[in-house]
Amino acid sequence: MARPVTLFTGQWADLPIVDMARMTEEFGYDGIELACWGDHFDVAQATTDDEYCARLRDLLESHNLECYAISSHLVGQAVCDLIDSRHKEILPPHVWGDGHAQGVNQRACEEMKATAIAAQRFGVSVVNGFTGSSIWHLNYSFPPVPSSMIDDGYRQFAERWNPILDVFGDCGVKFALEVHPTEIAFDIYTAQRALEAVNYRPEFGFNFDPSHLHWQGVDPVEFIRAFPDRIYHVHIKDAQISLNGRSGILASHLGFGDPRRGWDFRSPGRGGINFEEIIRALNQISYAGPLSVEWEDSGMDREFGAAEASEFVRSIDFAPSQRAFDAAFEKQG
Repeated sequence: MARPVTLFTGQWADLPIVDMARMTEEFGYDGIELACWGDHFDVAQATTDDEYCARLRDLLESHNLECYAISSHLVGQAVCDLIDSRHKEILPPHVWGDGHAQGVNQRACEEMKATAIAAQRFGVSVVNGFTGSSIWHLNYSFPPVPSSMIDDGYRQFAERWNPILDVFGDCGVKFALEVHPTEIAFDIYTAQRALEAVNYRPEFGFNFDPSHLHWQGVDPVEFIRAFPDRIYHVHIKDAQISLNGRSGILASHLGFGDPRRGWDFRSPGRGGINFEEIIRALNQISYAGPLSVEWEDSGMDREFGAAEASEFVRSIDFAPSQRAFDAAFEKQG
């Protein structure tokens, strides 16, 4: 079992898709996970232009690339978030609109429904993304946070996402939340609450990204074991914890790449994540989907890193055994 190795284009959205497709092939990938921003995947065109999806598929096929998932992290973030000026920088103009919070939330919901339809038309069965969260700012309980406020946050999440997930279900597409700080689910316990909030409906699962769990101190392997039937997609991304007595995991309001931070993302294989155990855990749950590199490393040239990451992921992946290693010693009847 050789799982396809793909490259997520979210960190490359400054490049035109024609260049990105060519480079992804040159880097040695089997496929590409298209971001729904830049010009990599246009939801509006996919839902209105009968030729758009075919043209995009033709482009990818000309570079020997498959596409198994598209990703709508930026718009998904605005579904449940408390909207402020930061969101204007990440949202399409038609979703931002006049910037009034309620309208932004509503338009983000409609855009996510359209994304499910676009994914169906393009022929992919998974949309990765974020949900946003109205309660992330309550994570540190001071002033003291009553449990009713957290309950309200999960209730709001269900109210806003269930109609979206209805469309996903109609389209035969799954939504895979990337469990991540600032989302309604950021660790094992909050992921469980998110599943409970939407009554375990099959359209909702997870894009497993070990990097966001690792720096929080959550064992990524335990996440796989906790949700074996909900891992709908996998990101390969590394992180390095570098606490030195002066910094903490809250990162001190220092930007990515600042050497004073207590942690940062690294190119796969150059951080602290044990990918050996992750592959073994994925084998145990029979995950056969893509291993998609989300390349983020402020200290490395990205083209060098992306090419190296392609080779690294192939080197760590392996099929599970089909027989016990000591079966040859069993007595024959």
